[in-house]
Amino acid sequence: MTELTDLTAVRLLDGYRKGEWSPVEATRAALERAEAIQPEVNAFVRLTAEDALAGARESEERWRRGEPRGLLDGVPVTVKDILLLRGAPTLRGSKAVDPAGRWDEDAPSVARLREHGAVFLGKTTTPEYGWKGVTDSPLSGVTRNPHDPARTAGGSSGGSAAAVALGAGPLSLGTDGGGSVRIPASFCGIFALKPTYGRVPLYPASAFGTLAHVGPMTRDAADAALLMDVIGHPDSRDWSALAPPPGAYTDGLTGGVRGLRVAYSPSLGGQVAVRPEVARAVRRAVERLAELGAYVTETDPDLTDPVEAFHTLWFSGAARVTQHLGPHQRQLLDPGLREICDQGARYTALDYLAAVDVRMDLGRRMGRFHDAYDLLVTPTMPITAFEAGVEAPKGSGHRRWTGWTPFTYPFNMTQQPAASVPVGADGDGLPIGLQLVAARHRDDLVLRAAHALYEAEVASGGRPRLSGS
Repeated sequence: MTELTDLTAVRLLDGYRKGEWSPVEATRAALERAEAIQPEVNAFVRLTAEDALAGARESEERWRRGEPRGLLDGVPVTVKDILLLRGAPTLRGSKAVDPAGRWDEDAPSVARLREHGAVFLGKTTTPEYGWKGVTDSPLSGVTRNPHDPARTAGGSSGGSAAAVALGAGPLSLGTDGGGSVRIPASFCGIFALKPTYGRVPLYPASAFGTLAHVGPMTRDAADAALLMDVIGHPDSRDWSALAPPPGAYTDGLTGGVRGLRVAYSPSLGGQVAVRPEVARAVRRAVERLAELGAYVTETDPDLTDPVEAFHTLWFSGAARVTQHLGPHQRQLLDPGLREICDQGARYTALDYLAAVDVRMDLGRRMGRFHDAYDLLVTPTMPITAFEAGVEAPKGSGHRRWTGWTPFTYPFNMTQQPAASVPVGADGDGLPIGLQLVAARHRDDLVLRAAHALYEAEVASGGRPRLSGS
């Protein structure tokens, strides 16, 4: 039964239709894999096996009657422990959150999954309040890389990335405020999309404001498109949610890249030092896009590093999310989080509005850039996964996680869709990611180009060394 854990959601659903396997078999296999990998990888804060199997049995009966519910009936899914899941505490990686809450509401994206018959395996790990680009917290410890447990899975959606990479459910919901689905996708060798802001509704609203996105973490682009067709619809609880998309993302996958205008920026105009193995893998993938018919130009967007403005927005959000905590609760926080909260509390309203000005100018520049180019391609990360349990690689000279994620957080500021596609591995077998970015509202182009790379067998993150067996 364990081979079911290697299948995409699309393939599982096809098997349900044909009677090749059942939701109960797929769910039991995913739960067994989750339990097997947990001691070494620490991808989960909670598994809900009893509820999952009950849901799978209900799904199996619907398939037996030929009446599946929605688009994902019986597919095992996981949810980052930032998003509300009815019946399970959402502790956000923090000892300061009381688990004895009511927990009687689903986040919008979770509600859509439930409506479409998905089976919830459990909640995945996150750093405290999702504050950094690696996944460790005082509450749940360190989440490790499926390809080498001495390395980080990345973050802040590291538990989701590790779970998907190792077969503990083909679909996961992550959140991304500065790269938090793309960083771990790159490090773990899976696909992840940060959609256009507002495309996937978010409730409760993030304290990190309009930097925060919800996005799919999956085996490939086809699964992500399917998941977007479920979660990418408005919810009245999110005042900033977009209107429904004009069509199904799955219908737009097969257009290929022929004729698309692709800008390839290897290092954002020399601003980023990229590890040679990463640069070579991304360049090979870009050359393949050209062979598939894209018009590729090596050029750079008109960007200066907005890290100080990002810090103002991000640290202010961290201060806000912890503002209600008393002195004892604050002592329970991750020391790094406590430090940025203290810094964020010192910013003034004028400091914040000055950062908003930087953000608006950045968005204007990228809007003009996409008048000339359909897609921007960069590395997702300039490096591969480093040692677990630290915020920044030792010896890098960086104190904060933003020092080693220069390709990701600018596109949270501009609210553009951006995805990480696995395009190979370095000499240590650690995955390398390529980032695809499009203009706001053109999530379809990102998914289409990513799918073309999968169809051309360019996209691959390699097989994790950990099997869970």
